[in-house]
Amino acid sequence: MNIKAVLSDNIIDFDTKPRDACGVFGIVAPGEDVSRVTFFGLYALQHRGQESCGIATFKDKTVSLHKDIGLVSQVFDEKVLSKLKGDIAVGHTRYSTTGATNIQNAQPILVQFEDQKLVIAHNGNLVNATELRNFLIEKGYKFESATDTEVMAKLVAFELSCSKELKIAVEDAFKRCKGAFSVVIATSDYLIAVRDPGGVRPLCLGTTSRGQYVVASESCALDIIGADYVREIAPGEVLLINKEQKLVSNLSSLSFAPHHCIFELIYFSRPDSTFRGLSIYHYRKELGRQLAIESPALADYVITVPDSGTPAAIGYAEELKLPYTEALIKNRYVGRTFIQPSEMLRELGIRLKLNPLKDIIAGKKIVVVDDSIVRGHTSRKIVKLLKDSGAKEVHMRLSSPPIKWPCFYGIDIDSRDQLIAAKKDSVKEITKFIGADTLEYLSHDGMIKATGLSRNFFCTACFSGEYPIKIPKELEGAKFRYEKYAKVVSR
Repeated sequence: MNIKAVLSDNIIDFDTKPRDACGVFGIVAPGEDVSRVTFFGLYALQHRGQESCGIATFKDKTVSLHKDIGLVSQVFDEKVLSKLKGDIAVGHTRYSTTGATNIQNAQPILVQFEDQKLVIAHNGNLVNATELRNFLIEKGYKFESATDTEVMAKLVAFELSCSKELKIAVEDAFKRCKGAFSVVIATSDYLIAVRDPGGVRPLCLGTTSRGQYVVASESCALDIIGADYVREIAPGEVLLINKEQKLVSNLSSLSFAPHHCIFELIYFSRPDSTFRGLSIYHYRKELGRQLAIESPALADYVITVPDSGTPAAIGYAEELKLPYTEALIKNRYVGRTFIQPSEMLRELGIRLKLNPLKDIIAGKKIVVVDDSIVRGHTSRKIVKLLKDSGAKEVHMRLSSPPIKWPCFYGIDIDSRDQLIAAKKDSVKEITKFIGADTLEYLSHDGMIKATGLSRNFFCTACFSGEYPIKIPKELEGAKFRYEKYAKVVSR
C-alpha cells in the first residue's frame, strides 16, 4: 500500500489562493542525464502543482516511468532517478482541477498503440473532455484515471490507429480539443510541444549550453538548468523535436488570437519567469503602481502578505513614496504537510504560516497589499492578526479586480459559490467581512493598463465573466465528474 496515497486526503495547505493546474517540462538530449535535468526543471515549477509529480524517460523504445503523490523532493531521490535512463524525458507537477488527488490521476500518462508508446503531461483544462471521452468509449477505449489528460493521450492513440503518421495524428487529435492545454509529449524518437489556439497557459522553448532543446511551462525552469530562453511555443503550435535537434512546426500556417490568462501575471507564474521579454516581477510592480494611483492610502507602512503580493506592494509604496517594510514573517516549511495539526493549533489558524512583527505593527497605520481575495477567510485572519498585534488601522489593497467568476481553463475555481466577491453585494460588505478599515481593488481597466498590452490579448474571465472559449453548463462544480470511472482497467 502506498502510504502517500493513503494520506493524500489529509494534506494541509494553508494557502487559499487560486491554484493552477500543473507545470510541464520536457527535454530531448541524447547522452545527458535527462531524468536529473527534468527533476531540477520540475523543482523550479513546484509552485504550479504540489499534489503529485512524475517523470518518464525513453531509451529507444523502452519507457521508464515514476510518479507518486507528494512534492518533487519527496517523490524522487538518487535511487529513483538512477533507474530513469533515456535520451528524452517528460516531467509533470500536478495540482488537480479535473479529478481527485490520487496516484491514478498523477502524470505523465503512458499510452500505447501497437509498438508506438507515448507519454503525455498537460497543464490546463479541456472544456469538451466529456464529449471526447464518450467518443473514445464508443470506440472501445477504457479509462483508468479521471483526468482530461488521459482523454488527450488516448485521442492521439486513436488517431494513430487511423494509419496516420505521428505528426498528423497529434495535430488531428488536438484539433478536436477545446479549452486550455499546454502539453509535452515524448515518444521513442520525438519530444513534442502543443499549445492551444488561445495560448491560455504558458509554454516556452529553450536550449541547453550544448544546443539541446527543452520545453517548459515557465522560463524559470530553463534558468535552473542553465538553458537559454528561445521563444514561446505559439498559440496553436504543434512542435516536434527529434534527437538530432531538428524542429518541425506548423507555425507558418498559424494565425494568432491569444487569450493568455492574466492571472499568470498576477499570481501563478514565478516572479523570475519572463513574459514577452519582461519579468513577471516587472508586471506585478506595475500593477502595484497602478493600484496606488487609483486607491492611495495614508499610512505609516506598506506591507505585503508574503510572497506573491510583494512586487505589487513595492510598486505601491514607490508610487506613493511610502516606506515598505516586512511585518509578517512567513514560515516557509509549513506550506504543505502530511501531518494534521492538533485542535489547539487549528485555533491558531494563520499563525502556523505567518508570524507578526509586533514592534513594527503596534500603533501604526498599515496598508496591506495582496494580489487577490478568493474566499476571504485568509484575509480576515490576516487583518485580525494585524489588529491583535496593535495596528491602529489596516487598509487592504488588491492588485487585481474582484474575482467573481469561475475558471474552467486550469484554475481550481469551478463554482461561484467559492468566491466572496460573487456572494457579497458590494466591496463594503467584503470590507466588513474581513474586518479591514478600508478595502480597494484594482480596476479592470487599470489591470490591463499596467500590462501595457491590449485587452484582447488576455483572458480575464474570472474578473469579467467573458469566456473566450465557450463553456458547457455541465462543467460548473464538476471537478470530480469522472471519479466513478477512474479505476477501470485501461485498454
